[in-house]
Amino acid sequence: MNDHIGFDGRVAIVTGAGNGLGRDYALELARRGAKVLVNDLGVTGAGIGASSAAADDVVREIRDAGGEAVASYDSVATREGGAAIVQTAIDAFGKVDICIANAGFLRNGRFEDLSDEQIDAVLGVHLKGAFHVAQPAYKAMRRNGYGRFLFTGSASAMFGHAWQANYAAGKGGLMGLSHVVAIEGSAYGITSNLLLPTAASRLAAEMTDGFKEIPAFADSIARSDRAAARGRTSPEYNTPLALYLVSEACRETHGIFSQNSGRYAKVRIVAADGWVAPVADAPPTIEELARQWDAVCDPTIEHEPLTVYDEFTAASTAARRQGVI
Repeated sequence: MNDHIGFDGRVAIVTGAGNGLGRDYALELARRGAKVLVNDLGVTGAGIGASSAAADDVVREIRDAGGEAVASYDSVATREGGAAIVQTAIDAFGKVDICIANAGFLRNGRFEDLSDEQIDAVLGVHLKGAFHVAQPAYKAMRRNGYGRFLFTGSASAMFGHAWQANYAAGKGGLMGLSHVVAIEGSAYGITSNLLLPTAASRLAAEMTDGFKEIPAFADSIARSDRAAARGRTSPEYNTPLALYLVSEACRETHGIFSQNSGRYAKVRIVAADGWVAPVADAPPTIEELARQWDAVCDPTIEHEPLTVYDEFTAASTAARRQGVI
């Protein structure tokens, strides 16, 4: 049986493709037949400076291997830049099939000390930057009745990391964005998923160990078992998952997926069955809710709503189970 996953005839945009994760995604997409738009502004891991060299080097490597690629040095942080990225792909290759929103950088600091500049710059690239590229890409995909989006989230948002409130807020926003793109895109052959990658990359160099001042967080670092991570923290370990999620073979959408130490896993957001207040003319008192707190938090039964309206069904299911309706 031939189970090869290829990208012949597909056009992919990868932002932040000059280094690290994005670079490896772009190279592997090209090896498997995709035509690739390599976008990179050429900034440092803190988002400083600009250079065409990073994107040019990746394009050269793809072309030297017989693939097709073009470079883009536009910034995702502006609407004009995002539109230019997509238009460059269309001008070069005629369409857009795949969009991997990977561009980003870190500017760490204590939550209470983060300045507007530290917040706005990070949100501008990670969250607004994803909008700026994805919106014109979505329009192009909708016209063709096919598309694959992959937004780059982070365990820092899903699970938490001290001194990264700005970064986590941006990455958390991408979760909501991906979910909505998945719902709306389902009418037009477009899927969308969120990837939580783990890798030792340039961004790690921007992190100091000041966050160890938080005792509970420092303890979690000390207790972490990294046996499986040995030799498995390079960016390449994320590529199989990223490329599968943007392949024609993948039917997954509206999902969150994690790669850590060579472990590939779906991440779910679920709600407990909870406690349903008795039918009455008024809501329960705070004290009544407090008495039922164990039931509110009991994980024995869980629901996984995939839209806002699914939660109404989950609430009614719990109410029937508990004999309230």
